[in-house]
Amino acid sequence: MKYKTLDTSFISKDNQKRILDIIPAEEKYSYVAATVNNRIRELTYVLKEPSDVKLLDFKDTQAVKIYETSLRYLVAMATHRLYPQLDIRFSYNISRSIFCQILTPGFHTDLKFVDSIQAEMQRLIKADLPIERKLVTREEAAEIYKANHCDDKIDILKYRPDDKVHLYSCDGYVNYLYGYMVPSTGFLTHYKMKLFAPGFIIQYPRAECGGIIPEFEEDRTFGRTLKESYQWAVKVGTETVSKINEYVLKNGSVDFINMCESNHNNMLAELGKKIQQDIDSIRLICIAGPSSSGKTTFANRLRIELLSLGIKPIRISIDDYYKPKSEIPLDENGEVDLECLQALDTELFNSDMLRLINGEEVQLPRFDFKLGKRVPGRILKVDQNQPIIIEGIHALNDELTPDITKHQKFKIYIAPQAQICLDNHNPLSLTDLRLLRRIVRDNKFRKSSAEETISMWPSVRRGEFKWIYKNQEGADYVFNSLLPYELCVMKKHALPILTKIPNDSPYYIKANRLIKFLKYFVDIDDEVVPNNSLMREFIGGSCFEA
Repeated sequence: MKYKTLDTSFISKDNQKRILDIIPAEEKYSYVAATVNNRIRELTYVLKEPSDVKLLDFKDTQAVKIYETSLRYLVAMATHRLYPQLDIRFSYNISRSIFCQILTPGFHTDLKFVDSIQAEMQRLIKADLPIERKLVTREEAAEIYKANHCDDKIDILKYRPDDKVHLYSCDGYVNYLYGYMVPSTGFLTHYKMKLFAPGFIIQYPRAECGGIIPEFEEDRTFGRTLKESYQWAVKVGTETVSKINEYVLKNGSVDFINMCESNHNNMLAELGKKIQQDIDSIRLICIAGPSSSGKTTFANRLRIELLSLGIKPIRISIDDYYKPKSEIPLDENGEVDLECLQALDTELFNSDMLRLINGEEVQLPRFDFKLGKRVPGRILKVDQNQPIIIEGIHALNDELTPDITKHQKFKIYIAPQAQICLDNHNPLSLTDLRLLRRIVRDNKFRKSSAEETISMWPSVRRGEFKWIYKNQEGADYVFNSLLPYELCVMKKHALPILTKIPNDSPYYIKANRLIKFLKYFVDIDDEVVPNNSLMREFIGGSCFEA
């Protein structure tokens, strides 16, 4: 990616300038943030010496994160100005958008309400009000939150390890949103809003879409899963980090872990019965999801669940159908694209699956990664009541199995549907959660550093958007792989890895953001995590490990 570089040769101790002040006036609002000597900085950052400064726009993922954080601030500010009595809660996971839910009992959103919020946002944007950062003590922050009736923010302060708190102030409105901000409200012109009961949706530019706002796509299956996730969290009191911590401290980690695992067990039981009801038709159970969703453990646990119902599934690895490296297409960077559908021998896979379904005996291939090619594998024949479980990046893609009719496939999409917030205005990022899982797993099983994993993450994300998300629509079941206790367990595994990243690394800012978030969670010893837990796929000790 090409970035605009600023000339800072004239900067000195006696001639200090904000980054914002040396951007050409006509380009000022085209950028969101900057890197200064490979470190992410706000545009209000003061340069004190000549530096390598690159400006970041909506095509950069970190810039988009800053913009999204600033947009939530603006929405919260506009809502507070018009309806100070309302409590609102932000969350993710609905069509790559922000969902704003009204928590105040008895209040119902309608078009008039959404239009009023948007009108106030436009007024604030037009005024181009500065958003200023200030440092206060925890006690001062608590007083400010108390005055604004932000009890959720007060609750989390007691778990904050630092004595100081950064707050952002704009025209008398003070709030803290986890992350950097744009310099002023005038930067926040790119968004869309729409009514989405029981709240509203805010869309914003996405880096993976080339910096544009993607089309909104609602999926009922996903909507149901998200609603159920939130309702369960509220029911058991685990919808915010402070409530999770309080539950653990009051009731103990064993109860908390077992409660979360029981919820997974209930979902597996529900899924098993759903498959059982249509087992005469289902021949292929297809499992897919983004990186670090827990697909492998889930597939094993689903197999066990089906066995308990008298169903004897067979697992087949899609990876065994990889083509030799010389036959795999290259990506836009000229590197072998192992994630593309064409990296697989789809013709052979489709033929083998069809023959198995028809009751024929088939010799499956086995991909020998040392040799870099397929070799003869096991000979297999399946009975009529034996569905085949396949799991992989392309499992939901009908192009993988075009000759198998749709009613013979049961499609499962798995991903952590994060409904946990630091406080009501700061939701946990689903992407950050998966990245943490992968950092811990890669370090434990592949001896990879956090820097190596973070550096690969943009490529992983591009593959997800290209090959996974477009095929998630129409899933027969969405399995929420989130375990609300997991960051309490992950903390002691992740922190030592993340803290090894030096402060001059281009990945330091991302690592530091993850570190700060993790520190809010109380510790849970992973000894009490069951050996069949999905969590074991990342921290080790799984009973399913080969």
